[in-house]
Amino acid sequence: MQPDRTAELTELLRQRILILDGAMGTMVQQHHLSEDDFRGGAQGCRHGHQHTLLPAHLPEQKGNNDVLVLTQPDIVAAIHDAYLDAGADIIETNTFGASSIAQADYRLQDKAREMNRVAATLARRCADRATAKTPDKPRFVAGALGPTNRTASISPDVSDPAARNVTFDELVAAYLDAIEGLAEGGADILLIETVFDTLNAKAALFAAETFFDKVGQRLPVMVSGTITDASGRTLSGQTPEAFWNSVRPYAPLAAGLNCALGAELMRPHIEALAQTADTFVLCYPNAGLPNPMSDTGYDETPETTARLVREFAEQGLVNILGGCCGTTPAHIRAIAEAVKNIVPRSAGEKAKP
Repeated sequence: MQPDRTAELTELLRQRILILDGAMGTMVQQHHLSEDDFRGGAQGCRHGHQHTLLPAHLPEQKGNNDVLVLTQPDIVAAIHDAYLDAGADIIETNTFGASSIAQADYRLQDKAREMNRVAATLARRCADRATAKTPDKPRFVAGALGPTNRTASISPDVSDPAARNVTFDELVAAYLDAIEGLAEGGADILLIETVFDTLNAKAALFAAETFFDKVGQRLPVMVSGTITDASGRTLSGQTPEAFWNSVRPYAPLAAGLNCALGAELMRPHIEALAQTADTFVLCYPNAGLPNPMSDTGYDETPETTARLVREFAEQGLVNILGGCCGTTPAHIRAIAEAVKNIVPRSAGEKAKP
């Protein structure tokens, strides 16, 4: 487990806007991987990373991007390196769906902890290499904890509002398993992201606290929600202000929004959060709206995304900026350049309406 870098990270956040990486899935798609690739065949591993060949009896794995840390680690490491070269201060582990709950769809639930450990180890090596090249620019690894494919607050059956397909305790157990793997692999930060149901996020936060109590050490925690449509609410019905007040008792180092919307549509919601939260604020929007005719599947060019998020920075709304779906190293490079001389938002100072 990494030493607690909260003080170091906090000082950097006070000095400048930090850059988070961009989309992993978008970059994976550019490799046009086959089912055999996802299972560990074909390209295999050529650069010294140990890789796994999945057994034939498992169901189809194509699309299970999280398993690539086991079966195609070179590809994952190359994506991390590309984002670091583009200027990212923080890279996320390739573990968005690496929970035992989500991996049950692929019959790989027993591999979840290993996926998280290996993913963090890969990202750690990449981040440490980048830091060694530029010691004045330390790099951090954020252990990504996605929302799972279940929701604790909403019924999966419209005819039975009380029905649930997951319990709070099941979510806690799955998140604790993932957190243990991320810590073993060397993550500096826990990033609970793309929160569409804050009860799921509270399970992750509770699991994190359970883990910290167990090991007697803490890691900084960041939480990022997602506004799903023009209503300005999460899928479970919360506004950004309500989302913040729900997670505030856990004192996250940063809170923010990601995914679902491009920067232009996200603006009023990140403003609302910045006017409410008394902590650092992060934001990593999609590259606009989906566009199947685009190379990345999304509308915005790097220049457009960078221009839009620069306005967030100029308004004093953010401390961490990055990209979600559709963003590439080119987007991250453009964002880093656009905000490099802008003073970050002061934590505790709420943005003016």
